[in-house]
Parts: sequence; C-alpha cells; structure tokens
Amino acid sequence: MKRAPSPRASAFSLTELMAVLLIAAIALAVAAPDLRAMIRAHQLNGAVNDLFGAIGLTRAQAMARGERVLLAPLEPAGADWSLGWVAFVDRDGDRRPGVSDELIATHGPVGKGIVVSAVFSSQKLPDYLAYNSAGRSCTSTSSAAARWGTLSLFQGEQTRRIKINMLGRARVCDPARDGATCGGEEEES
Repeated sequence: MKRAPSPRASAFSLTELMAVLLIAAIALAVAAPDLRAMIRAHQLNGAVNDLFGAIGLTRAQAMARGERVLLAPLEPAGADWSLGWVAFVDRDGDRRPGVSDELIATHGPVGKGIVVSAVFSSQKLPDYLAYNSAGRSCTSTSSAAARWGTLSLFQGEQTRRIKINMLGRARVCDPARDGATCGGEEEES
C-alpha cells in the first residue's frame, strides 16, 4: 500500500521563498533602467506623433478651406511649443489665436521633460507654421513666400526632428538613427 505524500512535501520553505524573491529583486533592479528609457522613448515618440499630426491637419485644413491656416505655440508669447500648440485661421493677421480667429484644434503641453525648439527660415516671434490653399508652407503675410524649418523635440539624450521643406512637406527623423540625412536644426530642409 502506497502512502499519500504529506502536504509538507509540496510546500516551499521560508528559505526557498526568500531565495526566489531575492532573484526576482535582482532581475527587476537590472531591468528597471532599461524600462525607464523605454518609457521615455515612448513618451517622446508620442509627442512627435502628436505634433506631426497637427502639422498634417493644418496643411489639410488649408487645402480644404482654400485659405491660409496657421499652427502656433499656445504659450502667450508664441515661443514655447512645449506648452502645446493650436491650429487656427488667423483672421486678424497677428499670428496668435484670438477672438476673431477660427480655432481648428488645440493640443496641451507635451510630456514632462520633453523640450521642443523651433528654427524656421524667419525667426520673428511669435513662432508659427503656415500653409496656403495649395498645401505649401508660407509666411503669415504672403501665400507665395516660402517658410521652412525644423521642430526638434528633446528628452534627455534622445532627439527627434520634424523637418518641413519649402513645399510644406514634413518628415520625422532621428539623428541617432538617420545621421547626416537628419541634419541639424540650423539646416534647411
């Protein structure tokens, strides 16, 4: 006759449980820095995608409406893209959203630790990106004068750039991955 195993034989001892917890804590400590870097990369990519989408929306609305549409920082002085942005039809011509302007879309601040800087062919503040009815980038005062540049998003060691060329086409690049084809902020697209 066989004897049934005692319940004690299938249980873990306190020593075994502590050893497993110690191994799990060591594995978590090794993986935590990589996990934080991955989260920051996803936050940066999310901010880049939001801004890139806003540029596309601005361009599409300019073509659909048959008039100039602007994308500008929400910040009152019009210099800090990190605090969010707004797409609008600038009826009063001041490059800032106001009561007489038609708002199309707004976006709040980007994630904590993300810095956005802009370098355009004309650096007069308030900052903006404008599209004419043909979908070309232009100045706020002339649909025929081209305006191009780069919006750079930084988070720690990571950088992503949105480059807008003279035709108004935008592309995203990563200087670490794309090298010379991504260029610096001061380059023309």
